[in-house]
Formats: sequence, C-alpha cells, structure tokens
Amino acid sequence: MENSNKEEYKIQSFDAETQQLLKTALKEPGAVDLEKVAVVIVDQSLKDQGFSKEAGRICFTIVQAETKQSGSNVFRRSLLNQLQQEFKNREETRSRSLQEWVCYVTFICNVFDYLKVNNMPMMALVHPVYDCLFRLGQADSLRNEEEVDCLVLQLHRIGDQLEKMDVQRMDDLFFVLRDGFLLQEGLSSLARLLLLEILEFRAGGWRLSDTGQKYYYSELTD
Repeated sequence: MENSNKEEYKIQSFDAETQQLLKTALKEPGAVDLEKVAVVIVDQSLKDQGFSKEAGRICFTIVQAETKQSGSNVFRRSLLNQLQQEFKNREETRSRSLQEWVCYVTFICNVFDYLKVNNMPMMALVHPVYDCLFRLGQADSLRNEEEVDCLVLQLHRIGDQLEKMDVQRMDDLFFVLRDGFLLQEGLSSLARLLLLEILEFRAGGWRLSDTGQKYYYSELTD
C-alpha cells in the first residue's frame, strides 16, 4: 500500500491529462498508447531526479499489468528503445546538463533494479548500466561531487546484482575507482570519503560493518 501511495504522489507532478494516462496504464495498459507512456516516463525522469528514483517501480507495475492483461510487452520494448536512444546521446546529455545526465543514470539503474525476466535482471541493460558507471568513474566525473554521489548511490543499490551478471567488469570498475581514489588529483574531501566507503562496501561483500557505518555516517553528517 505504501508503494502505491508513493507512485500516486510522484504522478501528481504531471498535468491532469498525463496523470490520467499514467493511472490508466498502471491498471489497464491495453487501453492507452504504451509507446507514449514510455516517452512520458523517460522524459520526466530526465527532468526530475525525485521521479527518476521512483520511476522503476511504476515501470514494473505497468509491465506486470500488461503481461497479465494481454501477455505482450509493448511497454517494456518501448521503454528499452527510449533508454537505448538516450544512452547513445549520453555524452551530449552530460555536456548539456549534468543534472539530466545524473537523472538518466539514476533512472536506468532504477529500471535495472526493478524490471526482471524470470527473476533475473535484463541482459539488455547490463552493459549500458556498466558503461554509465564507468563514465562516472572517469577523472572529470570524479572531480564532481554530484556524479560521485550518483555513482556510489547506484552501486549501493544494484552493485551486488550487477556483479553477478558480469564479475570481470565489476572488478575492472573497482580498479578504476581505486586508482581514482589513490592517484587522482583535485578530488574533494567528500568525493574521497564516498569512494573509500564504496571500496570498503564491496570489499565487505556489499555491506559495511557496524563500525564502518557509524564512521561514514558521522563523517558525512559533520
């Protein structure tokens, strides 16, 4: 019940017509243009970071409802096409708007987290998600606290799942992050703290000890 309330709340940020479109899609997906629904959700996710964090749940609900109602996957296919198009334009997006870029990464990771096929993450998203995280690990991104924060948040959320899909790429990503932490000049103290925390988080099997949690929490709140 709490989750549906969250979805309802997030939908309130749309105009009345779009709210109705989404409400119908969530309950009777066959009654609306699902390609349009996918476009609306992706567009809003790129503009609204709060929505990008929750949109995966809405996408999951629509996918489930469509499968149950008709056994088809029009919405999922349209959503993946939209994500792929935005993925191709990611460098342009980052150059134009850092906020939009961070929203995109947040959204694609959120979709990766929620949308499953036979209880497994969708293979089509594994490498695009990795590529986005590698981009956040590049030198210019590590000098930007907003991008480092996004990187660490996504690894907390989906790192364990992502590693199970491709261990070698996760190893490679963490080599990059370790080198960035040790060798990169110009990192802020917050960026260094976040990187150290995620390095320890993965080393601990994607969890922190109680001592580690207390240390990082106190450092971040000071």
